Amino acid sequence: MRARTTRSRIAVYTDHLFWRRNGDLYSDRSFPGFVAGIAPLVESLVFVARVSPEPRAAQHKLPAGTDVIEMPWVENLASPFALARMMVGSMRRFWRVLDQVDAVWLVGSYLVSFVFAAMAMARGKRVVLGVRQDLPRYARGRYPDRPLIHLAADTLEGVFRLMSRVFPIVVVGPGLARNFRGARSLLELSVSLMSQDDIVTREDALARRYDGELTILSVGRLDREKNPLLLADVLAGLNGNGGGNGRRWRMVVCGDGPLEQQLAARLSELGLGGMADLRGYVALEDGLLQLYRDSHVFLHVSWTEGLPQVLFEAFASGLPMVATAVGGVPDGVDGAGLLIPPGDAAAAVAALERVVDEQPVRERLIERGLERARAHTIEAECRGLAAFITGPRA
Repeated sequence: MRARTTRSRIAVYTDHLFWRRNGDLYSDRSFPGFVAGIAPLVESLVFVARVSPEPRAAQHKLPAGTDVIEMPWVENLASPFALARMMVGSMRRFWRVLDQVDAVWLVGSYLVSFVFAAMAMARGKRVVLGVRQDLPRYARGRYPDRPLIHLAADTLEGVFRLMSRVFPIVVVGPGLARNFRGARSLLELSVSLMSQDDIVTREDALARRYDGELTILSVGRLDREKNPLLLADVLAGLNGNGGGNGRRWRMVVCGDGPLEQQLAARLSELGLGGMADLRGYVALEDGLLQLYRDSHVFLHVSWTEGLPQVLFEAFASGLPMVATAVGGVPDGVDGAGLLIPPGDAAAAVAALERVVDEQPVRERLIERGLERARAHTIEAECRGLAAFITGPRA
């Protein structure tokens, strides 16, 4: 266990959903699992979040001993009366949470974050903000035809930028760091679940053979902003181009979401059903890490992105990468992958073939990726995060 670095007591507010089942705690995203990594470094860590009243296991199991204080639960977020009751109940519970902690980390540009920041400041607690994604870009990517949502996202982003001139802020990736460059005090974070022990050796990574059947790995939610349907067009282009030299490509897609069936239909339409394996969600500990190590190239095709942790999972596995140059990806890749324009299947095909055909390029990507993985392990990132949250008042 890592040594405790501070006696501070921390509360982390997040809008991620939590579930309980058989004494275990689960979340709908992996980010709370990363945050739980600072628990051994502080006196106490507690999440403040909504917990579903329905017991079930979600995709991401949190470490044993993770504590969460439940905010009021409402079934219908479209009801203004339900939202008002939730807000009042949340304020009451958060006020009691402040009796038990020294610092609060408010993750996400939400209306309730503004209220919680004011309450914590009034109680003399250290307040730290947190931003994981470019909210205006996310809103436009996910809801391209909803101008009111765009306006709301722009407003929340603007208010959070103003708040960052008062409170210290943690942002994920260099892109968001630039967006909040006017902050009073800023920590740029890379979210990685990779431990030092998870990083393969240079020798093992370079020993991967690039003849015979080649496997592309794609990992991520199958949502509109992730552009998963492009994967089918890329696979079609590769097998069309490679037919003349005997090269055969296959693709493994790990992730679930609303476009899963559309992706399967598109693959079938292109006659690629036997060349693609849609695995659904796969946890790192349940085989995903081995899939990284068994594949030949990692492919990222999102329309919009912050700094996805899958980049560091690929780096740690010595897997060369082709990625779209969006959001924080170019800075996050930093020479460890070939960058392509979003939505360009032909560019993806060309870049993937270059990784296979040009050994010096491939080896450079692998070596740089291993460097990036070693610089951003979960241990290193959590040490910096714990020190920043519990640091002196800004």
